[in-house]
Amino acid sequence: MGALQATFLFLILLKACEITDAEDEEWKTATATYTKETDGSIITEGACGYGDLHKTSYGKHSAGLSTILFNRGSSCGACYEVRCVDHILWCLQGSPSVILTATDFCPPNYGLSSDYGGWCNFPQEHFEMSEAAFAEIAERRADIVPVQYRRVKCARSGGLRFTVSGNLRFFQVLITNVGLDGEVVAVKVKGSRTGWIAMGRNWGQNWQCNINLRGQPISFEVTVSSGRTLASYNVAPANWQFPQTFEGKQF
Repeated sequence: MGALQATFLFLILLKACEITDAEDEEWKTATATYTKETDGSIITEGACGYGDLHKTSYGKHSAGLSTILFNRGSSCGACYEVRCVDHILWCLQGSPSVILTATDFCPPNYGLSSDYGGWCNFPQEHFEMSEAAFAEIAERRADIVPVQYRRVKCARSGGLRFTVSGNLRFFQVLITNVGLDGEVVAVKVKGSRTGWIAMGRNWGQNWQCNINLRGQPISFEVTVSSGRTLASYNVAPANWQFPQTFEGKQF
């Protein structure tokens, strides 16, 4: 085998290793409940800081995660396939699944047992869903159901969205609509008169740094949990203002 052929084969194998099909992920066990909303969707801001979930495209397919799954906010934006199992009375026939995005934290209630009200107590693995999403996998009459879940890639329409806020000394960006892993683990920002500046996680998917970038086009570099990095150059023009949302590239 020639050097060129060997290199080509290596690149094919490398690419195959990078692609992880959802069907290859192992199903894990958890439980699920739902929260009642007047329109059947979770629309409150939540612990990830996304704001109105309909405006950020997550809508009814959003979920609050128990402590162990939420992982101090690092799971915000991750996507999970969830299906109801092992309950002939409550699970819908055929165990259909639904894809959920992590947008909130389901707090523990140690005043109640983990099998009666304290479903999000550590170390329980639990999903608090919207009523509409829950109804896609189980009967609405159910109180709590056993489920299986697995991490899947996030399918998003359009590019990453960057919502900037702050003041002259404090710059913050909320990152939404993240494809692929969904989880953002590192962010850098760059003005036309600066180099790349590392940002720190404020809370959820809000990232911050102490710098004045007024009057400069802004670029962002985003790294997701698999280690892939994507740079969106000059997504905000020099005349940007607080608060505004800009769209960049997509993974």
